[in-house]
Amino acid sequence: MALREIRTIGDEILHKASKPVEEITDKTRQLLDDMLQTMHHVGGIGLAAVQVGVLRRILVIDTGEEDFTPIEAINPQVIHNEGNQTDWEGCLSIPDQRGLVDRPMVTVIKAQNRHGEEFELRAEGRLAVVLNHELDHLDGVLYIDKATEINDLDDDED
Repeated sequence: MALREIRTIGDEILHKASKPVEEITDKTRQLLDDMLQTMHHVGGIGLAAVQVGVLRRILVIDTGEEDFTPIEAINPQVIHNEGNQTDWEGCLSIPDQRGLVDRPMVTVIKAQNRHGEEFELRAEGRLAVVLNHELDHLDGVLYIDKATEINDLDDDED
């Protein structure tokens, strides 16, 4: 495993749409491992491949909650959204800011795991926020493109 550089705002790659993974190889599995290690190293809870400079439809999530199994999703596709929630989001690619963003309360996706097996995932509440945030990255959309309000973290009183 290796730490990868996280691309930050101003890097044009963050606004590019990612391409589907045609074949899951050892290189794909290595990318998943590197993404998880990188995300954990910087204290994140979600990371899309584009954020480490790879334009492929791959994301990882680990909320750090007890008994939470990290999610690895290759070629994720939304099959259902419902409800609405609005909350503050941050992003590893946009340090020192957060924004108020509307997201679905529930999102169901289908994707492939590291072995090419299809699975469905139902995400609710906070997990749905994280999942949709990472899905947006795969389409070249940053949370600041959707935020109704943006604050610098050093301005927060929380």
